[in-house]
Amino acid sequence: MSSLNLKHSNKASSSPEPDDFDDEYHEYIQRIQHIYKNKIQPLEVTYNFEGFHSSPLTPSDIAAKPIVLLVGQYSTGKTTFIRYLLDKAYPGEHIGVEPTTDRFVAVMHDNEDRVIPGNAAAVNQELPFRGLNRFGQAFLSRFQVSQTSSPVLENMTIIDTPGILAGDKQTVERGYDFTQVIHWFAQRADLILLMFDSHKLDISNEFRMAIDSLRGQEEKVRVVLNKSDMVSQQQLMRVYGAMMWSLGKVVQTPEVMRVFLGSFWSERPPNCFDDCRDLIEAESKDLLKDLKTLKRQAVMRKVNEIIKRARLARVHALIISHLKKEMPAMFGKKKKQESLLANLDQEFIKLQQRYHIPAGDFPNVDKFRQALSVYDMDKFKPMKEDLLLKVDEALNVDLPSLISQLPVGNPTLNQHERNPFDLTNDEPNETPVPSSNPWQISANDKAHYQTMFSENVGSDDKLSGTAAKSLLMQSGLPNDVLAQIWRLSDLNTDGALDVHEFAIAMHLAKIVSQDGISLPEKLPFTLLP
Repeated sequence: MSSLNLKHSNKASSSPEPDDFDDEYHEYIQRIQHIYKNKIQPLEVTYNFEGFHSSPLTPSDIAAKPIVLLVGQYSTGKTTFIRYLLDKAYPGEHIGVEPTTDRFVAVMHDNEDRVIPGNAAAVNQELPFRGLNRFGQAFLSRFQVSQTSSPVLENMTIIDTPGILAGDKQTVERGYDFTQVIHWFAQRADLILLMFDSHKLDISNEFRMAIDSLRGQEEKVRVVLNKSDMVSQQQLMRVYGAMMWSLGKVVQTPEVMRVFLGSFWSERPPNCFDDCRDLIEAESKDLLKDLKTLKRQAVMRKVNEIIKRARLARVHALIISHLKKEMPAMFGKKKKQESLLANLDQEFIKLQQRYHIPAGDFPNVDKFRQALSVYDMDKFKPMKEDLLLKVDEALNVDLPSLISQLPVGNPTLNQHERNPFDLTNDEPNETPVPSSNPWQISANDKAHYQTMFSENVGSDDKLSGTAAKSLLMQSGLPNDVLAQIWRLSDLNTDGALDVHEFAIAMHLAKIVSQDGISLPEKLPFTLLP
């Protein structure tokens, strides 16, 4: 996976994906396409899954690059964030403090800069947007694909959405169902970023409905508090609390959403606050790390989405074939259909008990009843066991087999990074050589200690005393020496170590245990972070 081509100081570089992963990625995608086309799609087509849920997936839908969906109110920095990632402008972008993006824009990779209008994009079989035809001309006229050459876009597609305003004005004037479009993209997205501005935390009615449309996709959602350096440290603490309070009233989930503090400027304004700069840069790096690993995670998410779809299609087929079976052969069809519609929830319970289906696998009764009301149940297809058996085989054999073959861990890390205690990759069969100056930490050792720290750190970016103690005791030094090392390393005496303090502690333990050097009374200036 190509690294994000980022130039700013808080844009962390990453190692490229191994060359062979692209081949593995395409092989996995082809296998998913084969399983879906041969074992799941026939069931969907036979029982008109499209009429109740969504149209069949095309090969381009499954092969689509990971999608990052940006959602937020106007002027929260969505378009600027895309420019920040790409380190360049893209065709058709417009940045301003007023509501600038009035359309959905899919930013994709191509060797030449060009803009593809929505109607053309929706009929292009090579693009994963054919399903957008269902939203009609009113939407397609407000949709476009912007293509540009970028190493970032070789591994993902970014969807910029219109800025959301308060009140009913936008809902009326759009001419299409905004929340349904958001829901369509959210189902296909690999990562959803809810963008907030540190000066605009109110959640308008349409923004609330957009967040509601993300229900069921919570594991993909990340919250970004952008422009975090436009307020002081004390204000930022209050802004963060206010944003979480506002979100808590909208997002009905027991899990706490992951929140990133960020400041993604093309050019940093002169009136920024720097008192939280280290925190904001660390948070920004964490978010960029999520983006860099997106392609590797995308295969598992695609498999997960296919499994969810197959389970839904299986239940849908059982419902449709059951309703067909309940219809009389000759007389009273209209009355029977009305009865089935009125008591649809009871029919669901019968199926649940007969086939031992979890209640959560059934669709919403009211929505399904509404969709069902326009069909003649007598024309539904009866049960076809062979089609159900194929879906069962996909769910029980093919997809689990594919999951078991997916790579685990992060193969992009070298051996030194995977195991911070294994130095064989760096200096095979050699005894570590003491540094010429024991009161300086070499670059290799610093990287080694940072890796160890990241492997063991807790959620607050500090290594607890208990965790640090277990690592330091591996040096074999007596407790009184380790106690002195702790006093020298814990610079702010808070009982925990940050990454700089941890590096000092590990370095002191190393030079004492391996090189026999005595500890100083005070920490030398060269070891201070």
